[in-house]
Amino acid sequence: MPEPRTSQQFIDSADLKYQWAQTLARPIDEATQALLACITGGGKLMVCGNGASGALAQYLVALLVGGLERARPELPALALGADAATLTAVARRGEYADVFAAQVRALGNPGDALLLLSTNGNTVNLVRAAQAAHERDMCVIALSGRGGGELGRMLRDTDVHVCVPHERTPRIHEAHQLVLHCLCDGLDLQLLGHEESSE
Repeated sequence: MPEPRTSQQFIDSADLKYQWAQTLARPIDEATQALLACITGGGKLMVCGNGASGALAQYLVALLVGGLERARPELPALALGADAATLTAVARRGEYADVFAAQVRALGNPGDALLLLSTNGNTVNLVRAAQAAHERDMCVIALSGRGGGELGRMLRDTDVHVCVPHERTPRIHEAHQLVLHCLCDGLDLQLLGHEESSE
C-alpha cells in the first residue's frame, strides 16, 4: 500500500531534522557568520552543486537576491551552474571536472565566499572548486552528507562544514533546503534586526 510508505517519508524527514537540530545549529550559525562577513566586507557569494544540489544552489541565490520573507537590499550572489554556455565552454576543453573551478578562478577574489552543496562530498568538480577558492583566499562553506567525503577532509579551519548525518540522498537534500532557509533567515536577522510584530 502506498499510503504507509508516503507517511513514512514524512516521518523519516521530520525525525532527521528533529534529532539533529541542536547538533547542526552551531555549524549553521558559523556559516551564517561567514556569509555575513563576506557580504558586509564587500565580497560576493558563489554557489554550486550538481544535479538537484545545483538546483538548490540556484534556489539559494534566488533567496539572497530576491529575499526570503522580509524586504531588504539585494545580496551579491551567483550560481555557477546556471550559465550553460560557460559550463559547456569549459567542458569543451576536455576538463568537465574544472567547470566550477574555472569560474572561481575567473571571478573569485579574496573576501568572497564559495558555498558548495554535495550529498557525499566526493564529486571531483566540487573538490576542485574548493581548491580554486582556497587559492583565491576565499572562505569555503560546504553543505554535505554521508560524512562529508573528500570535501570535508580538505576544508581549512577558516572554512565551515555543515554535514547532514544521513545516508539517503532525498533526506540530505531536504535537510540542505532547510539549512538554506536558516542561512537566509540568519542573514536577515543580522542585517535587519528582529522583525517588529504587526499586532
